[in-house]
Amino acid sequence: MHSVNVPVPGDIIRLARGLASECLTATPRRGHSLVVKRLPDERLRGMVRQVRSVLDGVDPFEIRIEAVDLFRQPPTGTAPVAYLAVDSAGLEQLHQRLCQVFDPVEGFEGEEYDPHVTIARGGDAASLLGREIEPREWTVDRLAVWHPGREMEVESIAL
Repeated sequence: MHSVNVPVPGDIIRLARGLASECLTATPRRGHSLVVKRLPDERLRGMVRQVRSVLDGVDPFEIRIEAVDLFRQPPTGTAPVAYLAVDSAGLEQLHQRLCQVFDPVEGFEGEEYDPHVTIARGGDAASLLGREIEPREWTVDRLAVWHPGREMEVESIAL
């Protein structure tokens, strides 16, 4: 499933990898992402046009990460999932705008949307819960359309 993602800065990726390295049995996340909205599997060009239309007039916004949290029972995959909790009113608003055009994916989006950057899943991932980290902030000034099969960014959209 394609998605609209916030590109994750290198220092956040290093933080997540460093935390994952402290786990003995959890599976670390290979590619770190911050999903804004999953998109239906339809024609890519048409979806990108719709996304660009929704993003028209959206200004850059701030994101803050200051805690490690846990999904004890994720909707899919191995539990538990340790993640960097994301706080951003701008991100939440953007997600809601995109949900008005593309139906929310049940279990993940709409009222259930919990923005995060996954650190690791399974095994002893729960050992990271509540781990103190130095807060980090950044300004999102572009978004990426992600192609799952190719595991790559296929479109960049400036805000």
